[in-house]
Amino acid sequence: MAIRAEDPEKASSRVEAQGTSRPQKAKAQADLPGKLKSLDRKLVELLQRRATITLQLARTNPQFLIPPACWCSQDTWVEEVTKSSEGPLPRRCLQAILRELASGCRALIKPLRVAYLGPAYSYSHLAAVHRFGESAELVPVGTIAAVFEEVNRGHADFGLVPIENSTDGRVADTLDMFVRLPVRICGQVELEIHHALLARCKREEIREVYSRPQALSQCRNWLARHIPAVKTVEVTSTSTAAQLASEKPGAAAIASIHAAVHYQLDVLAERIEDNPNNTTRFAVIGKESAPPSGRDRTAMLFQVEHRPGALAEAMMIFKRNRLNLTWIESFPVPGTRGAYLFFVEMEGHETDTRVRRAFASLKRKTLRLECLGSYPVTEPIG
Repeated sequence: MAIRAEDPEKASSRVEAQGTSRPQKAKAQADLPGKLKSLDRKLVELLQRRATITLQLARTNPQFLIPPACWCSQDTWVEEVTKSSEGPLPRRCLQAILRELASGCRALIKPLRVAYLGPAYSYSHLAAVHRFGESAELVPVGTIAAVFEEVNRGHADFGLVPIENSTDGRVADTLDMFVRLPVRICGQVELEIHHALLARCKREEIREVYSRPQALSQCRNWLARHIPAVKTVEVTSTSTAAQLASEKPGAAAIASIHAAVHYQLDVLAERIEDNPNNTTRFAVIGKESAPPSGRDRTAMLFQVEHRPGALAEAMMIFKRNRLNLTWIESFPVPGTRGAYLFFVEMEGHETDTRVRRAFASLKRKTLRLECLGSYPVTEPIG
């Protein structure tokens, strides 16, 4: 095989190019910290400019920041801004930054007061932070009923309550309160739930595992395989479980990584939920529905007569109006025997013609009918 010699002039040029590129590359690398500082200063300047414009907009157009429209439009804006983003940062990271920015700007005019099922660092707290940001006034309360009461009495602008889990299904306490108080669903947060085993001792030293009943249920197979002899103890929240694990020898908790950081616990095992796609859907409750976004859902509850075919007649109304149902639950009528309420969720907004037509038809077929609210569809949060 013949080997072609490289042209001397080309070889000389190549060597010269290599010789000059190395110092330039080293200089460019040395300049990187300075470039980062410069970009950080520009970012801070831009953030302050955005806050200033938000204040100007609030003075000229007060409707812009009236909830729930303000944070519903925020979701649309965040989706649009990050849709075509290119670069190493994932979309969820950019969206979290923008939501926190919007939360801070909104708090300059009027901070939102949001009640949630506490204490802090529970999954309800994490969902509230994802939805409203750290700049909102997040108020932990002891029960789901208390969240509804805070909103109903006007002590909170919004409440956040769990409504459905992918493993355990409906949250009965939440459905029961929709029957009792006239609040509306105006948003949702679908949060991916990843449980961790937390403690201040080694796994073989654990004698008790604390957590909420739902969390224990979602990890029962893992617990049976890895620590079958350990006693499980139900408590009111995963945060309470983490606190107990931080105080009691031989105790562990099933809770979030955030709880581990807050209570200074060791993470003995991560993602111990039996269902890797474990999610909990939270309802944002307030006094009115969210405005139409073009991609909405509407929730209703109704009661029909206790006779053959009554439920089938009601369900046919959704079919005739070409409404796709995304969730159906039955729930006993409080204080009665043999009577049930039906919770349904459908695609569309309550102001849509097909939804209004279905609602009017249902009125003639039901003993009780209430629209629980309309809200935009959001993507699950990891």
